[in-house]
Amino acid sequence: MPDVVILMGSGSDEPHARKIQKTLEYFGLESVLRVASAHKVPLKVLEILKTYGDEVVYITIAGRSNALSGFVDAHTAAPVIACPPYSDKFGGADIFSTLRMPSGVAPLTVLEPEAAALAAAKILALRKPALLERIRAYQEAHREKVEKADQAIQEG
Repeated sequence: MPDVVILMGSGSDEPHARKIQKTLEYFGLESVLRVASAHKVPLKVLEILKTYGDEVVYITIAGRSNALSGFVDAHTAAPVIACPPYSDKFGGADIFSTLRMPSGVAPLTVLEPEAAALAAAKILALRKPALLERIRAYQEAHREKVEKADQAIQEG
């Protein structure tokens, strides 16, 4: 059973999903990629949720009218992280379909693929304490990068 199910609204979301998957691998988390649209094949989405259940974190990737994230969240007790791809076509305005959810539906929204994977890792660390060390190391590596950049600027 994977730790994270990355559910894409279409096959064109795969490059975005692979970025998430790469960061999940850094944390030692198993993930699976699936494609199903809440608009076009809602019964398939429900089948996928039934297959993986409530013991995983779902990361949904859908743009335009993002019904997928809310639909998934409404049908599972598991955490759902919406990570919609940016679209120049709509000047980013399609993000509102991810941000505005009806009552009783609460997918988290994280725009950067790497950050979505980090959020999933933090959620999973609640039941996988060994994951905390990987998260801390990841955070420390990012702090060191900033410190090195500051030092380089200071040295001119």
